[in-house]
Amino acid sequence: MSSGTSPKVVVLMGGPSAEREVSLATGRECAAALRGQGYQVVEVDAGPDLAMRLTEISPDVVFNALHGPLGEDGCVQGILEWLHIPYTHSGVLASALAMDKQRTKDVYRAHGLPVVDSLLADKADVQAGHVMAPPYVVKPYNEGSSVGVYLVNAGANAPVMADDMPDTVMVEAFVPGRELTATVMGDRTLTVTDILTDGWYDYDAKYKAGGSRHVCPADLPQDIFDACMDYALRAHTALGCRGVSRTDFRWDEARGLDGLILLETNTQPGMTPTSLSPEQAEVTGISFGELCRWMVEDASCNR
Repeated sequence: MSSGTSPKVVVLMGGPSAEREVSLATGRECAAALRGQGYQVVEVDAGPDLAMRLTEISPDVVFNALHGPLGEDGCVQGILEWLHIPYTHSGVLASALAMDKQRTKDVYRAHGLPVVDSLLADKADVQAGHVMAPPYVVKPYNEGSSVGVYLVNAGANAPVMADDMPDTVMVEAFVPGRELTATVMGDRTLTVTDILTDGWYDYDAKYKAGGSRHVCPADLPQDIFDACMDYALRAHTALGCRGVSRTDFRWDEARGLDGLILLETNTQPGMTPTSLSPEQAEVTGISFGELCRWMVEDASCNR
């Protein structure tokens, strides 16, 4: 530990990914909470000189508030392992696996967790015609926060995608129904949230004030609630996650338990004023400051 009166924590934020603004918001909130918990906090906007800056600062712990590629896919985790600096959230392998949505599904299937059909395809082929019978969803296979997600309804033309979409995209069968999510903290699932929106749960719905409404704990049949709690913990364990993760679901009410499927697991869930995991922690009696403190205390290498 550092020679000061309290541990020195670097909050890594920003970075170069498409989720930079979300990461900056997460980082600011977490830095403020950690200062309130008595930590020495240094905010670092992650760039090409990251290893050098961390060496100069010499923190006791890194709180990883990055989102998206480089920060959430095992790359930064590898730097922190190399520098022997304890860090929050998942390690190299779990981060890389969970960021790759197709490989995540392979892990889910291997552990008996329910998913829907999907495939990886060239962006040009997807724009040229339907590679799967609609309705389906097109999204990057290694981004989060609903960045670049296209819903193609029955009868619609193939999607015209933005230029910054990757050359390879995931095409996934659309599941109608409700958007549910559950957070795992260590070795337990906190609770389940039902996310209500007027339309598609896209980037604006996630991060703009009033974009979505959260029912937490979710008002669900007990078997569906229990299944979400169980599946989230099993997904966390199967992927090898550490610290806090959040698993997202779709539930087609008309099909009962058979209509519940896993979409993805977020190894570094957002921690902004509208984010789901802090809200779930609060409902279970854990304040935002206490959650951030727990994450710092849980930090380690070899994750």
